[in-house]
Amino acid sequence: MLPRDQLSDALKLEGRPSLVAFFTAGYPDRDTFLDVLKEVCSAADAVEIGVPFTDPMADGVTVQRSSQVALENGVSLGWIFDQLAGRDFELPAPVLLMSYLNPLYAFGFEDLAERALETGVSGFIVPDLPYEESGPLKQALDAKGLALVQLVTPATPKERLAKLCSVSEGFVYAVTRTGITGSSEGLPNDVSDYLAAVKSASSLPVCAGFGVREQEQVRRIAEHADGVIVGSALLEALEAGRSPREFLESLRP
Repeated sequence: MLPRDQLSDALKLEGRPSLVAFFTAGYPDRDTFLDVLKEVCSAADAVEIGVPFTDPMADGVTVQRSSQVALENGVSLGWIFDQLAGRDFELPAPVLLMSYLNPLYAFGFEDLAERALETGVSGFIVPDLPYEESGPLKQALDAKGLALVQLVTPATPKERLAKLCSVSEGFVYAVTRTGITGSSEGLPNDVSDYLAAVKSASSLPVCAGFGVREQEQVRRIAEHADGVIVGSALLEALEAGRSPREFLESLRP
């Protein structure tokens, strides 16, 4: 089975929502990266590893802070691949890399896809890459069976929503609000109508995120989507020295 299909299958759960966890590689301490990854994988159904970047324009304060610290700690895309290659444990959940385009472009798309396949990465999420400009990256990933996940938002027009859902791979990332990650404002009142529209347009699992930090929010999203994405709240738990596994398990309804 291709990695992108394994990712999709991992998010199709019966009786409960899937949980997708995001954390920035090498944060808060790069020496504990593999330990954190192992623990997060034990509690999540899929894991997004954030590649630190100097100008994370879609990210809120928490993710920006984690990215800056990771960069100061010497974390890079190549370092992440080296760490994944040197791990001494299996990945019980599919792993994706979430990165802005520049680090991927600098690495080289063909080398990127080859290295990802070698190290157990199932796909990529690239927030600043419009689908219309994704051809070269998508071609390289397709050759290795890797996913390129598309993001949609409440502001995505109906026709474009249908297009992005039809071309996404692995799952569809439904951003629950316009703006940046980590909002503490709670979920928009019309989130159910929005997620219903995404679900009706997608044949893949729909996972929703941005600002999810409480079990009640997970329960509410799970009524209308296949999975829930948690990022900033997990980073804050790591900052506080909490067990990522215990924190993620506390979110499950």
